[in-house]
Order: sequence, then C-alpha cells, then structure tokens
Amino acid sequence: MMVPEDRWYTREHEWVKLEDKKATIGITDYAQEELGDIVFVDLPSVGERVEAGGRLASVESVKAVSDVYAPVAGEILAVNDDLEHSPEYLNQDPYGKGWIAVVEMEEEPEGLLSARAYEELLAKLKEE
Repeated sequence: MMVPEDRWYTREHEWVKLEDKKATIGITDYAQEELGDIVFVDLPSVGERVEAGGRLASVESVKAVSDVYAPVAGEILAVNDDLEHSPEYLNQDPYGKGWIAVVEMEEEPEGLLSARAYEELLAKLKEE
C-alpha cells in the first residue's frame, strides 16, 4: 500500500500535501481500497469555506457513500473537476490524478500524521 513521504495524513484516511499556505487534499490508497470502485464524487465549490474536521466532499462507491473530511480550515481555491467525469481516478491514482481540492489554509494544521505514523496506524488496523 502506497504512503508517499511528501504528505501528511489523517486518522480518517485523507492525505494533505502542504505548499506554503496551500493544502492539496485527497483520500489515501487505503481509503480507496476500502471503498471499492468509486462511481461518483460530490465536490465542494470554489470559494466555499471549510472547517478542519468538517465535510469537504463525499464519495460514492459500489459499497457505500462516505464523507471526506477537511484536515485544514480555509477557503477552497480549486477542485478537481476531472473527478466529475472520471471518479475512478480516486481508485487508479489517489495521490496524483485523484486529488480532490486545494484549500488556502487559515492556520497551521494540527494533529496530522507523518507518513511513518500513518503506516503504523495502518499496521494496527490490519491486526484488528
């Protein structure tokens, strides 16, 4: 399972790539695997404000509908419109073509996991 070193992670299986005040957000390889084939993504709107821990988007798979939570608070600068026509990008390339949104952060994020800490979390989940 891929866990790129250049990102931060949440316990809810979102990833965040931080660049200055911008945070690109998506779901992890683990999340997409657990969801199964993704068939629809309900994206937020550019200009919308999100709270850290609040709903950012929702993802519908053949198994269920799941919320994607914002790991940071701020204003949405961009959304991945490609997901409207190709939601499978979340399954095929969760850390690349499958990004969901870019948020301009209002403050430094808290409680994010390093790649190593996230791998430890995944290891514990596999034991259960």
